[in-house]
Amino acid sequence: MEFRVLGTVAVVTEYGRPLPLGPAKRRSLLAMLLLSPNTAVSVERLTEALWDGEPPRHFRTMLQSHVCGLRAAFAGHGASAHGVELVTQGRAYALTLPAALVDAHRFEQGLRLARAQREPAEVVPLLREALALWRGPALTGTLPHPPLQNAAHVLDELRLTAVEELAAAHGLTGEHTAAAAVLRAEAAANPLRESLIAALVLALGRAGRRPDALELFHRTRRLLGEQLGIGPGAALADAYATLLAEDAPGPSRARVAVATRPAGSPSGGPADRPATRPPTGRPAGPGEPGPPEQPAQPGHPAEPSPVPAVPHPGTPGPQLLPRRPRGFTGRGSELAALDRAAADAPDPIVMITGSAGVGKTALAVHWAHRHRAAFPDGRLFADLHGYSPLPARETTDVLRDFLLVLGVPTERMPGSPESLAARYRELTTGRRMLVVLDNARDAGQIRPLLPGGEDCLTLVTSRDRLAELVASDAARPVPLAELPTAQSTDLLAAVLGREVIDAEPEPAARLAGLCGGLPLALRVAAARLATRPHRGLAAFADELADEHTRLDLLNVGSTGVAAALGLTVQHLPVPARQLFHRLGPHTGGTLDTPTAAALAGCLPSQAATALDQLAAAQLVVETAPHSYVLHDLVRLYARSLSPGHDAEALLRLLDHWLQTLIAAVAAAEPGSEPCCDLPADLRRAAAVRRFSDRTNALAWFSAERDTLRGAVEAAVAAGLHGRAWRLVLLQWPLILWQVRDGWEPLLRQGLTAAERDESPGGQSRARALLGWVLTEEGRHGAALAELERAPGLAALARDPGGEATALLNLAEALMRHGDRDRPRALLLRALALAEEIRAAGTLALAHLHLARYRLSVGAPEAALGHAVRGLALAAPPHPAPRRVLLRTLYGEALAGTGRTDEAVRQLRDAIEEARTHAYEAGETAARAVLTTLVTDGS
Repeated sequence: MEFRVLGTVAVVTEYGRPLPLGPAKRRSLLAMLLLSPNTAVSVERLTEALWDGEPPRHFRTMLQSHVCGLRAAFAGHGASAHGVELVTQGRAYALTLPAALVDAHRFEQGLRLARAQREPAEVVPLLREALALWRGPALTGTLPHPPLQNAAHVLDELRLTAVEELAAAHGLTGEHTAAAAVLRAEAAANPLRESLIAALVLALGRAGRRPDALELFHRTRRLLGEQLGIGPGAALADAYATLLAEDAPGPSRARVAVATRPAGSPSGGPADRPATRPPTGRPAGPGEPGPPEQPAQPGHPAEPSPVPAVPHPGTPGPQLLPRRPRGFTGRGSELAALDRAAADAPDPIVMITGSAGVGKTALAVHWAHRHRAAFPDGRLFADLHGYSPLPARETTDVLRDFLLVLGVPTERMPGSPESLAARYRELTTGRRMLVVLDNARDAGQIRPLLPGGEDCLTLVTSRDRLAELVASDAARPVPLAELPTAQSTDLLAAVLGREVIDAEPEPAARLAGLCGGLPLALRVAAARLATRPHRGLAAFADELADEHTRLDLLNVGSTGVAAALGLTVQHLPVPARQLFHRLGPHTGGTLDTPTAAALAGCLPSQAATALDQLAAAQLVVETAPHSYVLHDLVRLYARSLSPGHDAEALLRLLDHWLQTLIAAVAAAEPGSEPCCDLPADLRRAAAVRRFSDRTNALAWFSAERDTLRGAVEAAVAAGLHGRAWRLVLLQWPLILWQVRDGWEPLLRQGLTAAERDESPGGQSRARALLGWVLTEEGRHGAALAELERAPGLAALARDPGGEATALLNLAEALMRHGDRDRPRALLLRALALAEEIRAAGTLALAHLHLARYRLSVGAPEAALGHAVRGLALAAPPHPAPRRVLLRTLYGEALAGTGRTDEAVRQLRDAIEEARTHAYEAGETAARAVLTTLVTDGS
């Protein structure tokens, strides 16, 4: 088994197969643990890596779910046989394993071993072996959050250092061609890393490729001047001087100056233009452009300047950009991504894609202004009106505008579209130009406007993913997401003033959250506040909190979120538009194919097509196959399109959730008896989500908790009380698993719905579950008030299974309250009811509670019998937690009868099964009994 972080984070079995790790958060959790193997990593540190300091309300539950997912993956592939274990240590987790299983450890070990060698010939194979462990940039596939990004940077920097050391070792053995081969790819990816370029310059020169070495030096010198405003540093200048000295006749010359102007060249004249264009002519770093580069050295003739057709050297090219956007904040990673994409290949096409109002145009224009000096022959801009109240612009009109500013007079303008495009490509060939095509609808609108020169860059913005342009023209997408909270508040501060934000920091953060990090929404909100200074941030945030009026408040005139989204929806294909208009009843931020099919009343295949079209238009974001996320404001806009909601669609949705919950319960609690029947008028779902196992089902329960709560509220509001209480009760596996996680309000809502539905069975189940939750919270009086009424209601409903469950919960609550007399009769009655209906799951529970009761009253022999019978009934496929508890009671009973060795074996088996199934509470309980037993025995 191998754990990889040097490339895509992965776990590979001994058969070479990767383990399925699940979503990016789980992969990121594994990466954080692998970066500190055999060391406890705190929950706080993991939270920072997974949520970038902005965890959701139930982040602890979600983190535990991801830990459980990793444990299940490890357990399913025999990780324990390799000494691998994910353990809990207080408020931290640790991944214990032999360090040699982690590729980063082996890489660093190989690097240390190579550095300990004295002979270069011995260094080369060691470094090659170490570098062979790399399969791409470190920690690929993890979240772009600081703890992970910083660690990836350290590892990548260590790899580059190893590459430089390998090249140096090749050089010392006279293998200069091999040294150049090692360095070339890295130099292309890191064009401003001077130590790397210096080594390559020397390797190329010594390998007999002096022209290539000189061209590389001068190209790097120009890039340093354009991007950083500096000349070559000592390492690069020394490499250049050494290259010249090694090739020159006579004694070696000293270091050559590289930043002086040739004699007789006036400042600011043509001699100040670049001596030669770099292959792409585009920036490689995010900094502002520096001063003009300096030409060649004294004593060496300057290379001739190219003579473009238009404009004349020294004359600025056409500048059609809009003004630099005011108040632009953040977007550091996106700007860096644009820099990388722009430097990637000749004649690149870079696409900024994202939803309406996310700030695509602002980013494109800001980047274009930032890199003005990189495009001395001009910057063109055209709004293509792909998503606009105005008709989309004809490409022929755009071409005429471009040709006019490129110097083609009206009377010489070509007539046909083909001739216009050909003349445009001709005039842009041989130039370093930026062409910004804003608000494009599709690839067909873009292709005729692509320039002809290899040194030109095309920057496109669109709400569409433009997958066709990626496939046909190798366009590089730079997706743009919503701003995080800190950058959102910075944007508000840019409009309102920093003092306003600093005066109310918490309301400002809340306001940013209600705007969903959408720059358009943030600017509209800031505009409303700026024109009404008496209205504070807290008061306006309170207004925005009302979902019924939020979109209205985020519109000013014809500008706003609703207007922008409306234009996107207007241009959707028919299937996607029909589905979007049916999303109103949906209560969550996630959407999968079966749920979409239920909302639209269509086949899953049709829903899948419509969802893919919505994703292409950036109205939903695909997070996994057939799984999507809706932005809150998009969901509210969809709801506004059907104010009264579609009653049939709501019924289909609720019945879809009921059937999905039934499937989730079956996976989470196999063999359990149903807690309720389904409504007689249930709409059968066309498709229901499948759950592979208990871990998968519990993770789904946890992820959809807020969505299901919204579904309950929607059912109550529509008077569908029978569906409302069923939606509550069918969440019982998660409620029992996370029993102290604030379930009382939901359960009381379910109880009220059951009362309004006049369902004694529903009331009994709701009271029994609520009483259990209150018992676990230590609120014994409130628990007994609910539990005392539950058995009678179940009997009234003729529900013996529900009555048995209610009796068991009541008996447990009484035992915890100190009662040792009454529970016996209640437990025996529950056992008889379970035997009467032959409910294996409830029977196992009855024996579990009776074993616990017998132990509490000092009757270990009787407890032993109940534990044995309970274990026989709780065999797989019944869930492991029940077996863990029964095995723990069995061990305790064995100890009580003097069979200590058997007790220790049972308790250790309980601990092992609890670990295997990530049942931490059960492991803790079994370990406590074992510790007491061992301590007493010693």
